[in-house]
Amino acid sequence: MASMKFLCDSKRCIECNGCVTACKNENDDALEWGIQRRRVVTLNDGEPGESSISVACMHCTDAPCMAVCPADCFERTEDGIVLHDKDLCIGCGYCLFACPFGAPQFPKQDAFAERGKMDKCTFCAGGPNVEDGSAEEKKKYGANRIAEGKLPMCASLCSTKALLAGDAAKISDIYAERVVARGAKNAGWASTDDLAYDASKPQES
Repeated sequence: MASMKFLCDSKRCIECNGCVTACKNENDDALEWGIQRRRVVTLNDGEPGESSISVACMHCTDAPCMAVCPADCFERTEDGIVLHDKDLCIGCGYCLFACPFGAPQFPKQDAFAERGKMDKCTFCAGGPNVEDGSAEEKKKYGANRIAEGKLPMCASLCSTKALLAGDAAKISDIYAERVVARGAKNAGWASTDDLAYDASKPQES
């Protein structure tokens, strides 16, 4: 069985926020005010070594959110997708503090951001304990593109193919080919020194 994962190629991400918009549009019925399942983070903005990466739930194999949840409202599917059951969620926020990617979020329904049920990226796989493709699932969890044999909308609409989604083994192969083609040390996860622009040298793909 395939293990589904995300990977963002920081050398290709152009901070267009197309993935953010695609996620918002595809899952809008399920998103309460203040929830942003995907966001783009930029380091060294406007300086040599600037690098951007698209961030959401990474559907970890050893997910810390699952480990700390006292209500056991997280589950991992056969495809390795980590889903969150809103019916079981008690809004304690433990998962929010445990996640290194800031994926679980509280809705902000008013100026004081009262707590409610947590929300996070579903890999466009809907949610647990509801019928695939049903109106109830779409309203509570958003789109279920996985049940339709499609990839998450954010990755599908990435204009530079920086955001990859799908079988972890295939994603790894694609990324390895890119690194080899670039022919640069540490081409995958660049540091400031690696990214310093030199007009006398050919630029990487």
